[in-house]
Amino acid sequence: MKALLLVLLTSVSALAVQIAPFRADVTPPVGAPLCGGLVKPAVGVSEPLLALGVVLLSDEKPVVLCAIDFCEIRGADHIHWREVLAQAAATTPERVALHSLHQHNAPLVDNAVQKLLPEIGILDAAATEKALQVVAEAIKAALKTPQPVTHISTGEAKVLEVAGNRRVQVIDGKVGKMRGSGSKDPELRALPEGLIDPFLKTVSFWNGDKKLAALHYYATHPMSYYGDGIVSHDFAGIAREKRMQEDGVPHIYFTGCGGNIGAGKYNDGTPPMRPLLAGRIHAAMVESEQNAKRIPLTKLAWKHAPVVLPPDPEFPEERMLKVLQNTETRPTTRITAALRLGFIRHREPIPFTSLHLGDDVCLVHLPGESFVEYQLFAQQQRPGGFVCTASYGDGVTGYIPLEHSFIEGGYEPSQAYAAPDSERMMKDTIAKLLK
Repeated sequence: MKALLLVLLTSVSALAVQIAPFRADVTPPVGAPLCGGLVKPAVGVSEPLLALGVVLLSDEKPVVLCAIDFCEIRGADHIHWREVLAQAAATTPERVALHSLHQHNAPLVDNAVQKLLPEIGILDAAATEKALQVVAEAIKAALKTPQPVTHISTGEAKVLEVAGNRRVQVIDGKVGKMRGSGSKDPELRALPEGLIDPFLKTVSFWNGDKKLAALHYYATHPMSYYGDGIVSHDFAGIAREKRMQEDGVPHIYFTGCGGNIGAGKYNDGTPPMRPLLAGRIHAAMVESEQNAKRIPLTKLAWKHAPVVLPPDPEFPEERMLKVLQNTETRPTTRITAALRLGFIRHREPIPFTSLHLGDDVCLVHLPGESFVEYQLFAQQQRPGGFVCTASYGDGVTGYIPLEHSFIEGGYEPSQAYAAPDSERMMKDTIAKLLK
């Protein structure tokens, strides 16, 4: 089996840049499955789910950056969505970065897995296809009135009391109990934050003194609580929407490499915590823009690296088939097996991409639930540069831990579909994208 396919394609624009922000409502209907059927279906809506993004125009083909309030878009569906959005923007699919925020009271899109378990609701296929068309129409509408970009600004600020590493209880080299997005366990909440990236980073686009759009990046699972069937864009979405209301400019939030990061150190999972967490994210957004440094935008470059990650041999296809075909097994166990099987059978390359704005600003786009170490590694590749990382691109990989994480054990390696040596492939690709 060819373990790694890497063809690095680079295009550079040195002429005028324009931007076209877009916004679309992708809220699922009542009754729609959420989180791939692993939680209660939708019974109501707290806040609408949105697809937000920008199209960047230059003398090269357009680039689309899109962040959507979905749990995941996976495999063949991620390809399909990028094809449709590319057509709407008159570009090619490899120039579309499509990322979910990964809220759990939100849809998971994987028609291939749904076909494996037709009797179990994984997704509302008609609703998600309708949502895709709504996003495509929003892109077409936005492209009618693009605005010139003369400058970008970059800034960062620490987020206080939100993120904590989920794998901080390590006993004799093995991960013990884990605190997820919420925790009521005083022992777990008393443990240190552990390894995180404490900074929220912001890149804004300007036409002279007029701000046109802002992109925010922060690494943590974006859930305060979930599983009650109430659709929500949760605390990250609340903070994002508040910033937009304050200055009337599109604000777009990307979840960074939060595979092993959650709010469980500071969040007990009760409803009052959602606005508190949102306030802490919002405060960092405001501060990051107050600390921003403006520079002219003279060129942009897009890099694309398609990669094939090998499946974990510890979970062979035959065994996964037996699990999902066993109707005596719990539905959630069968769904989990089907999701893994979806990765095993999906051998199409997964897109890794980066957008370089000028010489020092780089936006990196990674798949799956990548561990925070990959985000920190990306930053190390450009000392003195400004590197922002969006994860949760193609969600077909599940978690992407480090190789030693499989020795430590814990939840994430058990839900990681790619082989342990994927760490080497991930880092090799990230390094090439940031060269």
